[in-house]
Amino acid sequence: MRWVVDQLEPQHSRVVLMSENGLRERTNIRYLLTHAGFGPEPEAVGSPAQGSRQPAVLDDLTPHQQDLVALRMAHLLEVETGFRGGDPTRPGPGEPKPAYDPAATTLTQRRHAKVAELRALDREHARLLALHKVGYRTLIRWEVRKRRLGALGCADGRWLRPGGGHPSVSDLVLEAIYEVRQESLRRSRMSMASREVLLRQLVLEKHGPQIPVPARETLRLVWKELFGPGGARQRYAASSLKASGQHVVVHRPGQVVVLDTTILPVKVLDGVFGEPVSVHLTTGLDAYTHSAVAFRLTLVSDSSIDVAMLLRDMMMPLPLREDWGEELEWPYPGLPATVVAEFAGHKVAALPFFTPETVTTDHGSVYRNHHLVEVQRVIGTNILPSRVLRPTDKQAIERAFGAFRSLLFERLLGYTGVDVADRGSDPEGDAVLTIEQMEHEIATWIVKVWQNRKLGGHAPAWGPGEEHSPNSLMAVAMGQGGFAMQIPAPELFFELLPITYVRRIDPGRGVKVRGLFYDDPALDDFRNQPSARGGRHKRGWVIRRDPRDRRYTFFQDPRTEEWHTLRWTGLPPEGEVPCFGDARVTELLREAKRAGLAPRSDAELLPVLLELIGGLIPVASWPTQMPKKKRAEHAREALQGQAAAADRPPAAAGQERPTENTVTALPAAPRPVQAVQAVDAERRRRREATTAEKPNLPGRLGDSYRRGNLFLLPAADETEDPEGDEHDPA
Repeated sequence: MRWVVDQLEPQHSRVVLMSENGLRERTNIRYLLTHAGFGPEPEAVGSPAQGSRQPAVLDDLTPHQQDLVALRMAHLLEVETGFRGGDPTRPGPGEPKPAYDPAATTLTQRRHAKVAELRALDREHARLLALHKVGYRTLIRWEVRKRRLGALGCADGRWLRPGGGHPSVSDLVLEAIYEVRQESLRRSRMSMASREVLLRQLVLEKHGPQIPVPARETLRLVWKELFGPGGARQRYAASSLKASGQHVVVHRPGQVVVLDTTILPVKVLDGVFGEPVSVHLTTGLDAYTHSAVAFRLTLVSDSSIDVAMLLRDMMMPLPLREDWGEELEWPYPGLPATVVAEFAGHKVAALPFFTPETVTTDHGSVYRNHHLVEVQRVIGTNILPSRVLRPTDKQAIERAFGAFRSLLFERLLGYTGVDVADRGSDPEGDAVLTIEQMEHEIATWIVKVWQNRKLGGHAPAWGPGEEHSPNSLMAVAMGQGGFAMQIPAPELFFELLPITYVRRIDPGRGVKVRGLFYDDPALDDFRNQPSARGGRHKRGWVIRRDPRDRRYTFFQDPRTEEWHTLRWTGLPPEGEVPCFGDARVTELLREAKRAGLAPRSDAELLPVLLELIGGLIPVASWPTQMPKKKRAEHAREALQGQAAAADRPPAAAGQERPTENTVTALPAAPRPVQAVQAVDAERRRRREATTAEKPNLPGRLGDSYRRGNLFLLPAADETEDPEGDEHDPA
């Protein structure tokens, strides 16, 4: 199918293709250049590729088979020329025979004479000489093949049949061999006899006794063909599978980016309670220029959404912050800072940005999940875990962490040392920097110091004696191969969020995502309608969610491709509720189930959520009454909510894009006070919703005494009846 480029957005690396039948497809330039489906047509490439089997040679035959081929060749030459040697000038004894004399016979007569001669031989002798089945057509076939292959044309085709196949090894047995291979890598070294026992046990338990298993020798040959002789030590056998056998030379920025997470060796103060906490530092380091292209600070441990947003940070230019001078602005020659600022929409700091081609990580669970698989498909990169017991795959980032420690972290208050034995007397008490201040300090240090630091032992291969810094290496690389300025579109934020498939859009409550309902007027045209999607999630609607902030989800209109923010239906129409994540929603639903609640809408769940957030504890007693673990959870939710708000594009939730690539400032009111205020506002809204009109305010205390004089005597008709103890109204 032919495709035509309909639209091109080079600053976003986005292209729209149109086919011959009018089908439009949106993709990026990297996919268009590297995908195997886009290229010249097959007939323009040249002659079709030949088979993978190499041509046979005479040495492929055994010595006995070569003797048989020579005998057949002699008979064939006698039919053609009348002489077994094929040379009339060197005849053999009695040659030419009367039946094969070329001067007195024709070729057809000589062929029939040869067939009669071979059939007259003793049956056993002819079978030993492989001549017992030679007929008239066989002689013709040998002659045709001899013209193309020489003497090899007289060989039996069964002698040179394709190798490498084992008919006794079925597909089920081959699958079991691979499973036993994976199991044997986890165990200590074992013999082939033990592997055979495991294989037979696996086939018997999974497929039954009706599946035949070949003999041990066949299994040994198949095992050797698939996995080699197996002479490596067991300690390195698993990691050697991922080795390419070649030394990878990194020769351009973005080719390999090393990603890793470590505990920040400095105690910082959280933004909710002001207590010293430990945070995790996730950093991406370019293997060629050693530039720290992106980093993030997270409380407790990072998640897949944090890694996805970190990869997005690598692709986006870092905004120039307010307290940074012009010396920290984009400095690289060949691409003026004004051009970059025009496409980015703001002044850009002196830090490279690009789409990484390969991202090397460790084997943590945060890097091995379905969400990261989808992320690498969206951004067009390859997330490759490092090999086991191969420290050279990630040595660049490990050395960078050591340099960060010695050049920056050791000189900050709250430094905890390498381990507990080197720790000071009270690093928690020395903590003075908040998480936001620490993030700003690290970002300033990277742009101002790290990017201009001399790389002593990391000189490039083309300049071993030269002195370079990450910035100078980036400038040289731009001069050698240019720079692809690809700024991702704001919609990339939504595409990197985890996906939830919804079968139905409820007419009244919207979509249900992990226990909570979300709604927006943008869903009105799709309520009670199936989606046009196919495949595994056929007719399912795609809803994007941010695990850090569950107050909102995001929906893309299939007609206009516009993104809409869906609010949780439990949110009050006025005011705001403190942000909460997946863990808080799970606790909310569990608490509601324990209390026996069966709410009809999410609005009835709001008081339970606010009680969980606020803790129903007086604000003054929070630091002493709430456990430290709970305080850390609340601080983490607050930080994640701020990070999610900073990552969202301006169109999401009606907010404005921050001018800095940092988390936004903390709210003036503490998180407990926010929860109490939200509870009061929700209760006030419910009271007002129960009456048709607004009730009058009650009078102040003592108003009845202020309306009259207490010293005035009552009138005569207001006195009590003197004849009765009680006043009779009748």
